[in-house]
Amino acid sequence: MFAKLARTGILIAAIGIAGCNDSSMKDFAPEANKPLPDKILADMRAKGMVRTSSVMARIFKEEGKLEIWKAKTNGRYDLVATYDICKWSGKLGPKYTEGDRQAPEGFYTVRPSQMNPRSSYHLSFNIGFPNAYDRANGRTGQNLMVHGACSSSGCYSMTDAQIEQIYAFGRDAFQGGQTEFQIQAFPFRMTAANMARYRNDPNYEFWKMLKVGYDNFEITKVPPKVDVCEKRYVFNQVAPEGTTFDPTGPCPATMQPDSLKTAYADYEKRYDAAFKAAVNSSTPPPKPTIAGIKEASIVSDWSKRRARGERVPIDPPSLNSDGSVTETTRMGRIDSPLGRKMAAADAEREAKRKAEEQRLAAIEAAKAAKAQARAQALAEKEAAKQAAQQPVVTAGVEAAPAQPAQETQAAADAGQGTVSKLKKKLLGMFGG
Repeated sequence: MFAKLARTGILIAAIGIAGCNDSSMKDFAPEANKPLPDKILADMRAKGMVRTSSVMARIFKEEGKLEIWKAKTNGRYDLVATYDICKWSGKLGPKYTEGDRQAPEGFYTVRPSQMNPRSSYHLSFNIGFPNAYDRANGRTGQNLMVHGACSSSGCYSMTDAQIEQIYAFGRDAFQGGQTEFQIQAFPFRMTAANMARYRNDPNYEFWKMLKVGYDNFEITKVPPKVDVCEKRYVFNQVAPEGTTFDPTGPCPATMQPDSLKTAYADYEKRYDAAFKAAVNSSTPPPKPTIAGIKEASIVSDWSKRRARGERVPIDPPSLNSDGSVTETTRMGRIDSPLGRKMAAADAEREAKRKAEEQRLAAIEAAKAAKAQARAQALAEKEAAKQAAQQPVVTAGVEAAPAQPAQETQAAADAGQGTVSKLKKKLLGMFGG
């Protein structure tokens, strides 16, 4: 199958023929000339690669990985190194507009002129955003890079040690004759399980399109030929002689080798079965994604205000599913007279708020103290009353408890009745 692909010229776009000369490379900074570690060179030789063979990179945001693939002597590519991405900004999903802080997703091309050995980020190379697809869809941005220094505002940032190796892979490939290398940037590994997790995401159709290129590489292990027509990516398509791919125009009639069609159909059949199984299984919840151009515009406005030195939240705002906007309360830096003025106004409002809180707290404290004093007075009064009702004890003899008035009167009446009855009985006995 690979031989047929090579004969049709499908893959010529990803691998160049002419290289850059030594004069274009001799001015590199010392860190840009560091050789690859011996272990990596040994691994390359074991896999049938030479130091200057062609190279390709893949990026996976969710997994936080950057992969380097190199061509073997048989023309196919194999994985040679994997790096943990130190930082990437934004969320899953493509870059829409300047200032949205999104790291791009898509298929990009790096040429020697995009390599920067004297980058303020140790070393860097521009990934080539916006590409033909981005421009056709009105997407804007500039200076999107893979670089060192572990700091990102829309780029893919690595450690300095990592970027020295990644840079060396590209440098060596250019020295070997490759005129450009491909970077494939994905939101995640485009497996059936991951696609099922994000099937309801607003970026899903875009990701389905990227997956076609992902699948072509998985099948052939050769960077796909990438074109754009009708504002969408097309992969490994050959247009009739005399016709071209117009990024905004209709796609020309194209063809593919039958072997690739058959391999792709078999791959898709297995994928469809795995996708259906993944939909009905429990999977990790999706990660945050950008909610399209509307959220990108909100973040872009935040970026512009921040660049002007205005007092803005330290983190960019985000658009919620219900259309509301969430902003953090922690404020960011002050870079201008306007920003300092806004900060002073914030401080004044905060001081007034605290003063009002203290005033209300004092009122509540006074009320509480008054209530406590009233409760204490009542308690003392009740205690005095109870003390007055206690029985009197004299000379160690406890006084007999006082009889209630009604009980005393009843006893007197009963005594008089008894005397009267006795008198009548005596008179009867003596004839009185």
